[in-house]
Amino acid sequence: MTTLLPSSEPTPLRDDTLADLPATVDVPTYDRTELTPSVVHIGVGGFHRAHQAVYFDDLMRRGISTDWGVVGVGLRSPQMGQVLREQDNLYTVVVRGPETDEARVVGVITDYLFAPADPGAVLGTLADERTRLVTLTITGSGYPAGGEPDPLDPDVVADVNHPDRPGTAFGYIVEGLDRRRRAGLPPFTVLSCDNMQNNGATTRAAVVGTARLRDPELAGWIEEHVAFPSSMVDRITPETTDDVREAVVRDLRLEDQWPVITEPFSQWIVEDSFCNGRPPLEQVGVQFVPKVVPYEVMKTRLLNGAHCALGYLGHLAGYRSSDEAMADPLVRDVVAGYLQEASALLLTVPGIDLEDYRRILLERFSNPRISDQLSRLCRRGSTKVPAYVLPSLRQALDQDQPRDHLVFAVACWMRFLRGEDHQGAPFEIEDALADRLQPLALSGGTDPRPLLSEHDVFGCLSNDVRLARELEHALQLLERGPRDAAAAVAGATAAASKAAQEDARVA
Repeated sequence: MTTLLPSSEPTPLRDDTLADLPATVDVPTYDRTELTPSVVHIGVGGFHRAHQAVYFDDLMRRGISTDWGVVGVGLRSPQMGQVLREQDNLYTVVVRGPETDEARVVGVITDYLFAPADPGAVLGTLADERTRLVTLTITGSGYPAGGEPDPLDPDVVADVNHPDRPGTAFGYIVEGLDRRRRAGLPPFTVLSCDNMQNNGATTRAAVVGTARLRDPELAGWIEEHVAFPSSMVDRITPETTDDVREAVVRDLRLEDQWPVITEPFSQWIVEDSFCNGRPPLEQVGVQFVPKVVPYEVMKTRLLNGAHCALGYLGHLAGYRSSDEAMADPLVRDVVAGYLQEASALLLTVPGIDLEDYRRILLERFSNPRISDQLSRLCRRGSTKVPAYVLPSLRQALDQDQPRDHLVFAVACWMRFLRGEDHQGAPFEIEDALADRLQPLALSGGTDPRPLLSEHDVFGCLSNDVRLARELEHALQLLERGPRDAAAAVAGATAAASKAAQEDARVA
């Protein structure tokens, strides 16, 4: 970014100040009043604003279509709405490349609604004939744990008994669809953009299951008429900190209360299955495919899985950001080894060179200008590890494939769950199951079996004797210290690889 003179006052971000922004800031070139609000996005956080919203913004900027404006919906925190309202629903995206930055103002959000404060407005928007697509980024923990909604959950009870004041995203979607059905309007497509394999099927199960608790006939109509395409999304988007806000003010002379920092890389792959028109996003880089599964598996097992390996090892080693951790050759070697083991288990991914994909991931993780906080990578481990790491580990065990790094990643999480580093300094565990898992981690020490007994987390792996033995060995290595353990894992893998190459040569 080009730094202006310190004497210049920062310009507050609003519609009427766009012309006053520095030339280094790319501003919307389209008439925002001409946007048709056809998309409702539930869960407007940093990732949505750096990813999906940017693609829709590109549609407008290139003059392709003004039919896909976005209405944002929040379910938990009113703060995002307060900020966007003061900024005319504008915000800044700063793309940090290896050497330079690019800044743009995104203007595609036409309105923001906070559901608990005005559920009627949200339901009215969902029932609006103009709404053709509902997208979600509510994180994996926002979906029912077993696939089907729990009828005893208070929020689900609200979905069923008080559909005018739902408790979950799925309750809002069901009531919106029911109002459209009764009005004779076509349904909207429901597109999950959360990091889960088969997120379309998972979303369908949650929506149809919620509807079935209300009205089996409504559930049947949804099953027959509503499309739930799966999608795979990828763009590293660290949290917005005060330092980020100050940098935007200092370097851009722009006052944005909630800017977004992200990386140059961005990928969105969507199953081509829509029931009420499809935005022409293929013209701005989105890839529509018949099946998303190979790409979902690749991304969750490699990027998200490696993030787990990096986060827990790096945190235990005393690092607090991704680039700091990746600058440590031992940590980098562990992450590279994890990617190698996990990618060897994948089927062919159309159009993807896995070796090149691994190389790009290592570069992305190491970018010092898009530093991600390890605390963010370490959150919700009881959701992330089963979703991102254990599928690879389960497959490696079934096929008796190399898995030292996969096992080590799980061991690092188990060690992290003690809530203290190697020197005994405490840290907070941000996890819905922390109160249940931390005592097991502390009592077990280097014995993984107390944690492995948590069938809700480990599933069929809970009774795997080989895994218990290998995890115990990894936890014993970690008692020496995280970096010594990392060196031992990398060294053992290198020795095994050399021996295998020697055997092949002799044979």
